[in-house]
Amino acid sequence: MAHEPAAVSTDSGKVAAVRAYHEHSKHRPDRYAPGPGRLDWANQPDPWRHWNGAARALLPLAADGLATRYAALRRGELPPPAPFDLAHLGILFELSLALSAWKEFGGARWALRCNPSSGNLHPTEGYLIAPALPGIPAGVHHYLSREHVLEQRAAPREGWDAAFGGQGVLVALSSIHWREAWKYGMRAWRYCQHDCGHAVAALTLAAAALGWPARVLDRVGDDDIARLAGLDRAADCDGAEREAPEVLLQLGAAGDGIDVDALLAFAAQADWHGRANRLSSAHVDWPDIAVVDAAARKPRTAAADAPAPAALPLPAAPVLDLPVATLARRRRSAVAFDGVTTMAADAFFAVLDALLPRADVPPWSAWPWPPQVHPAFFVHRVDGLEPGLYVLVRDPAALAGLRGAMRADWLWHKAGPAPLPLYLLIPYDLRETAQLVSCHQEIAADSCFALGMLARTGIVAREPWRYAQLFRECGMLGHVLYLEAEAAGLRGTGIGCFFDDTMHELLGLAGGEWQSLYHFTVGGPVEDGRLSSLPPYAGRGSGS
Repeated sequence: MAHEPAAVSTDSGKVAAVRAYHEHSKHRPDRYAPGPGRLDWANQPDPWRHWNGAARALLPLAADGLATRYAALRRGELPPPAPFDLAHLGILFELSLALSAWKEFGGARWALRCNPSSGNLHPTEGYLIAPALPGIPAGVHHYLSREHVLEQRAAPREGWDAAFGGQGVLVALSSIHWREAWKYGMRAWRYCQHDCGHAVAALTLAAAALGWPARVLDRVGDDDIARLAGLDRAADCDGAEREAPEVLLQLGAAGDGIDVDALLAFAAQADWHGRANRLSSAHVDWPDIAVVDAAARKPRTAAADAPAPAALPLPAAPVLDLPVATLARRRRSAVAFDGVTTMAADAFFAVLDALLPRADVPPWSAWPWPPQVHPAFFVHRVDGLEPGLYVLVRDPAALAGLRGAMRADWLWHKAGPAPLPLYLLIPYDLRETAQLVSCHQEIAADSCFALGMLARTGIVAREPWRYAQLFRECGMLGHVLYLEAEAAGLRGTGIGCFFDDTMHELLGLAGGEWQSLYHFTVGGPVEDGRLSSLPPYAGRGSGS
């Protein structure tokens, strides 16, 4: 079994632990980060966490009746708010954490989901925290995607509903580190944070499609999330893999309309039900994961200063005008690109435009902190745009710092439409470089473009809990890129395997102020005709 997170007592100790983990978990051309070496198939984790003994509520599959289109959400045009009830909360999960299809090949069968995940391992779990609603009893409910059901973990006593003030619900996210560590070893903690960011974006966009604003609650600490979702109940997880608290999202409520402190008090007095299933019979312990998770644990903090995104015109429309439900379920991770497909420059600029934070535009409206992640693009096959290395500066205040941190001889020529903060560093065919940086993977060279996400990791020295948030912001960018690729008639895929310092050396970055935390690539996919595709919930209605 994995150990409990190690105690790290001081901020300086936490910063040192985070930095040590980051360095030790880097891939290098001559030495990859420590991993299992081979896959222990006998102990492959069960992809489904369920709570034995918890009452279940079957969620309807009704997303096909949702009229909201993705192009409208990109402009911040939300429909009138839907009621909070069984049917609409079912749609929320159906378009965010639910299954999107089953795949079959050679007797093997596996599920795909709407939210992306490293290696399709899905360490992220979701919990609905709600008052009594039509079709849903008050309490804490775990979402089980396999059956599209809610499992009621906690039945609260009198007073619980009043804490919501009639203003929406909460969703808590957690991670089971072992699900990723089974395949990826030490680097798995990074990927769990990416996947949490994917899920934040997926939930925010699904909520927006229902007319519900979403916001990550920035003041609560991770221990609060654990208490509220029941993740700290050791007896309920006896013998099973523990879940690490990650994020608490508020849906539909304005400001601080939901009294989290009151809910914490009520949760302590609630009747809890269910015992967690064990995912693997045996485990390999990766102690560095427990150490970094403890060091990056978020305490309670003051509310963040609300970011003030730059005033920008509305983004250009995507190539395909698709319903949100269609786009969410057709999202896939490409396994190979054809090396031939190109995309028009206007389509490329529209994709980049969707990565810029705008007031009241999801998913960025849910993120309460200023952007700290800026993509560096290897442009290969974009008609009307010179191949080369480009940087998209998502916050104008970061431009001077980025320029000062990189090579002095970069051009920094403004490129693209006037409002788009895209800068050409060097015009050059960098397909071989992109492939080298991405652990020699051809998918980074055969695409229309690839990128690395540069994060301002210097902020970790002041607040070590920011380390996890930087990866999550990268995951949010990744999820938007997945959807934008599909809306452009292409396909994307996240790249977790890359040579960290090779990327930094290419850009001229030194020291720890900026680090590349996630890579991505978009192009024309090569489909594997050997695979059979089956509906996610056969015989259950619209989602099938």
